[in-house]
Amino acid sequence: MATDESRESAGDATLLAHLGRNSERQDGLVNTPVTRASTILFPDLKTLRAGAQEYSYGRHATPVTKALQDALAQLEGAHAAFLTSCGLAAVTTAILSAVRAGDHILVADCVYDPTRKFCTEALPGLGVSASFFDPLIGADIAGLITPQTKAVFLESPGSLTFEVSDVAAIADAAHQAGAKVLLDNSWATPLFFKSFRNGVDISVHSVTKYISGHADGMCGAILANEHAAGDVERMRKLIGQNNGADEAYLALRGLRSLEARLSRQAASALEIARWLETRPEVARVLYPALENDPGYRLWQRDFTGAASLFSVVLHPCTEDALARMVDGMRLFSMGYSWGAFESLILPSVPIRSATEWNEAGPLVRIYIGLEDPADLKQDLEAALERLG
Repeated sequence: MATDESRESAGDATLLAHLGRNSERQDGLVNTPVTRASTILFPDLKTLRAGAQEYSYGRHATPVTKALQDALAQLEGAHAAFLTSCGLAAVTTAILSAVRAGDHILVADCVYDPTRKFCTEALPGLGVSASFFDPLIGADIAGLITPQTKAVFLESPGSLTFEVSDVAAIADAAHQAGAKVLLDNSWATPLFFKSFRNGVDISVHSVTKYISGHADGMCGAILANEHAAGDVERMRKLIGQNNGADEAYLALRGLRSLEARLSRQAASALEIARWLETRPEVARVLYPALENDPGYRLWQRDFTGAASLFSVVLHPCTEDALARMVDGMRLFSMGYSWGAFESLILPSVPIRSATEWNEAGPLVRIYIGLEDPADLKQDLEAALERLG
């Protein structure tokens, strides 16, 4: 893809194959090489004083980290992208760029637990107050916004309980009050949800997950519109957040197959989720791509696909029965994270403060990898039978 015009008219699958590489500048190499660097030399004092060269220090950027940043920004329609050491670092750096002492932040009640802990345990020490809200609130969030509210943080769908927020309505209310909107978009990736078309100012990703896609690289990314990019860049430099060349290379490698992996995994996940709905041991399947899911209407309106991460609520059972179920898995493994090629299963307990989680049975999060869905169903069937 030699021209900017061809990029603008290309589909996402084509962009994934071509963004973040320039063979003409790389001696004909297809992939952007790994460029490990700390010190970068300046030719003269004038250039040093003016900062008049593309790269100045390894912590700020190298050719391979810049390639990943540029690719992610173009995919999601951001003004700029910035890398961090992991997904949580992207969350915390983005929040710190949007609030300061005396400010207030509104946080969706379904967020990733480390995000919640940062807001409740770290922000108060910095003079920032946080309060949580029902992720289904929509435009009614206007009633929670105070003169001190400078940011609204969303995670849609929630990565344990999968509520889908009306991002556009929330963003409209927040912007009328002068607050920025931040979204953890790791579930949908830049392919399935275009944040900036829906009013988001800052989109964060755990690149560790789907984008890298191979369970071997830690990386986060903050994508920002023109209004927010300067604050994000300033905060990232102030706290020294960056990402290494090897991790950036791994993420670029994963990016190339992202559309193919997501499409295959989404089809498998929908097949398995529909099958789980028929099982007597399952009380509910929490997956927005299911027609009877409460979030289906918004998902269908705003998303172009569904990731392969969802949860099931089991009928009440003992802890011993739950252990029998998950300890005997043949293909599903227990482990944190998701987004790679291997299927995972994780019993979880949602934490709530603005809403109630009152399901009678345990919640189990399921991540569908690249295995044959028939084999995965067999493994799950045996697991459910072990419940007794």
